[in-house]
Amino acid sequence: MKRLMGIVMAAILVAALAGCTEKPQPADRFSRYIELWNKQEFDKMYDYLSKDAKASVSKKEFTERYKKIYGDLQIKNLKVSFKKPKEDKQAEGEEASYGFTAKMDSMAGSIEFGHDAYLVKEERDKEENWYVDWNTTYIFPQLGKGDKLSISTQQPVRGEIFDRNGNPLATTGLVYEVGIVPKDMEGQEAETKKQLSKLLNMPEESIEKAVTASWVKPEYFVPLKKVSMQEETLIAELIKLKPVQTKKVESRIYPYGKAAAHLIGYVGKATAEDLEKLKDKGYSSGDLIGKRGLEQVFEEQLRGEPGVQVLIDQEAGGQEVLAEKPVVDGQPVKLTVDADLQVKIMNAMKEEVGAAAAIHPKTGETLALVSMPTFDPNDAVFGMSAAEWKALNEHKDQPLNTRFNKKYAPGSVIKPLTAGVALTANAIDPAETMNVKGKQWQKDASWGGYFVTRVSDAANVNLEKALVLSDNIYFAQTALKLGKEKFAEGMKKLGFGDDFGYPFPLNASQTGGLDKDMLLADAGYGQAQLEMNIVHLAASYTPFLNNGNMLKPVLLLDDEKSQVLQEQAISPEAAATVGPILRKVVAGGTAKDAEIKGYPLSGKTGTAEVIKQAQGEKGKENGWFVAYNAEKGDLLVAMMVENVLDRGGSGIPVKMVKNIFEGVK
Repeated sequence: MKRLMGIVMAAILVAALAGCTEKPQPADRFSRYIELWNKQEFDKMYDYLSKDAKASVSKKEFTERYKKIYGDLQIKNLKVSFKKPKEDKQAEGEEASYGFTAKMDSMAGSIEFGHDAYLVKEERDKEENWYVDWNTTYIFPQLGKGDKLSISTQQPVRGEIFDRNGNPLATTGLVYEVGIVPKDMEGQEAETKKQLSKLLNMPEESIEKAVTASWVKPEYFVPLKKVSMQEETLIAELIKLKPVQTKKVESRIYPYGKAAAHLIGYVGKATAEDLEKLKDKGYSSGDLIGKRGLEQVFEEQLRGEPGVQVLIDQEAGGQEVLAEKPVVDGQPVKLTVDADLQVKIMNAMKEEVGAAAAIHPKTGETLALVSMPTFDPNDAVFGMSAAEWKALNEHKDQPLNTRFNKKYAPGSVIKPLTAGVALTANAIDPAETMNVKGKQWQKDASWGGYFVTRVSDAANVNLEKALVLSDNIYFAQTALKLGKEKFAEGMKKLGFGDDFGYPFPLNASQTGGLDKDMLLADAGYGQAQLEMNIVHLAASYTPFLNNGNMLKPVLLLDDEKSQVLQEQAISPEAAATVGPILRKVVAGGTAKDAEIKGYPLSGKTGTAEVIKQAQGEKGKENGWFVAYNAEKGDLLVAMMVENVLDRGGSGIPVKMVKNIFEGVK
């Protein structure tokens, strides 16, 4: 037994010694090198290089070159592959070679190549091993030692934005670029800068900064600002100044200017923050990017894809294309909007603060979206001074605030919806009368000092009379009859809480808290925590023209028209009851100032308290009006005007909306 154990131990010892003396295999070494390569651990890869390779490149140079190339080319999904041979007799010699393939994605598309790697056997620290006889062709086969990589980009043509009739709302056109040649200012620097500052509305400090930039030479043209080609008088004044020159250059322009500013937005140079958000999407410093409105929403579609060439600049001269991605121009965005109607609504609103939405109530097409006050997006593109931006940002009426996507308390324009929901739920009988004396009412003593208040003291108020007189008490009681669950359910069918998948981001309308009777009662006539955006408000009236079906509002011309967002949002009977009453609201009710002879408008007015004061005190109010011609059924306008208290209330939007319909009938 002892003899047998000795034989076994001897065998184990021989095997161990044999393992210790096993020769390193070149294929194993190259496999580990490739593992590091796929992980992009370039500093560790350097340790596998032969003496000759190391003599030609330092570790720092080797590591930084790989990192820079891979970083600049935005290399992703790197996969270097090598198939180890089953039998490899190269281990017996001094050199070995293996074929490998490399695949990667770059900013210019996919790069693939095959190449041969050479390894040499070398002794280091008294041990033999295999080392990669590296050179620059291992990075890319075409890349010689003294060659360099360069990137050439071609910017796509930005897509245009059109209205329903093909009128451009955002396009690329020619403008004047105004600049000066510094040497031509000699002896009149101060006077020239002063005059330019006045004409271009540009601080003298900005002009000085431009002409003293590090790249400027006396004979160079120094651009200062872009000016529309329609500014003929201004251009004539500018070219009277000897140092001033103009060039025609391409620029993003907005032909409808202020009228569509909030809807369309504008483009501007990408900031560091923009570049961080859009990294790996091919943007670079100085690129134009959508900053607001649909220019921002449809940035990817409008921008297209830049063309990119990765070139090898050969030391001996000449270039070779390593990878190439062709330019893809941006695609147009076609809207359902009618630009002429957009202008009419802006002109009708004049200097008022508010918002308007116009839709086709039979198709759901958005015909106009206006926010007032407004600004000129061309100024933003051509160049505004810090002072001009500050003035816009700090203006008391907030001209940069887009109002048509915000939500507000709608006031009495909600009453037709409350009526529609209540009739659908059989919570009210339209002929039944409410008899409340005086202008105030409360459910019971539990409401303490809180009362629902109405404008007109009226007796025997039925549904028709309540809508014509806009009776808050009637609709407060109607909401209570419905109860919070049925009220909320009915409003949900009418689009509350829904963003409709609308391209322009909307703040979704809400019913808010309804857990207390006072909140529910107030919500019934458009107060409490109930809020709507004006696009939704316009769409919520479509059931009165579509047999109770609520249509989906659409903004893109290619979208399907007459989509039913909610079938039977209210019952056909409810729609048939409320619709004709809204005609009477205009014919002789609160909206009688909107009556147009021979053009029967239907609609509903509203005022909404936006800053609640103590009971009996006045707060700020917004005025509302929604109107449509039920016979023609081709236009519905919803408008909100801020701060109408003691200025005419809802009568202000009523007169403006009337003017709009008179201009299109």
